Amino acid sequence: MANERLRAALAERGFTVEEVAERLGVAPKTVERWITPGRKPYRRFQYALASLLRCEVSFLWADERTTSEVAAAGGAELVRLYPHRNVVPNDLWPALYSKASQHFDVLVYSGFWLSEDPAFLRVVKEKARNGVPVRFMLGSPDSPAVAVRGEDEGIGSAMAAKIRNALSNYDRAGFFALPNVEFRLHDTTLYNSLYRADNDLLVNGHVYGVGAYLAPVMQLQRVPGGELVETYIESIERVWQSARPISSPTDCAGTNA
Repeated sequence: MANERLRAALAERGFTVEEVAERLGVAPKTVERWITPGRKPYRRFQYALASLLRCEVSFLWADERTTSEVAAAGGAELVRLYPHRNVVPNDLWPALYSKASQHFDVLVYSGFWLSEDPAFLRVVKEKARNGVPVRFMLGSPDSPAVAVRGEDEGIGSAMAAKIRNALSNYDRAGFFALPNVEFRLHDTTLYNSLYRADNDLLVNGHVYGVGAYLAPVMQLQRVPGGELVETYIESIERVWQSARPISSPTDCAGTNA
């Protein structure tokens, strides 16, 4: 069934299919399919369209919630906000991961400090031996993204060195030989370091000119109807799919390990 509300909203705002496609970064045929035969877009495009057309998502798609309802659910997912990572209790990371039974993800550039935390290392070994899949995603030391982040933080090539040192720490801890533990290197631009244990997340923001230890951390927990946690989980999965698997620190180009 055609989405006549979407068609009418486009006409009212004076947008052509081609203009909407360009604004949203999709093909014109994709926009046409949203109108006829009325296929529902991905959630991110629903909100982008609603914002562009200045109307509620629930107006364009009657079975969707209003933006205020989505915002309220998102607010419920926020457990606590820390102004800086260095004021987060040191035992929060091991405590978070100790709850993991299905998902244990670490998405960082280096996360070097975590590789030196004995409590965290013990939790990794325990979870891996109990069959929980543990996924480490670290930045590829020689990638442009790592070089840029090093410059942003004012530490230059030390960022790449921290990644290599973290990998060496994990190697000495025996992680590369552990069952259920996988390492991959990514070359993506990270706007946050993400730490996931099932439905719980720690989100460490990246701020230009500021080291991650001075940037804010959000503690999140998924709730029914919430979309904030899901957004970050989707980001983790995208990085994982595009990252390069490694079986030892020596697989890291240019490593001194």
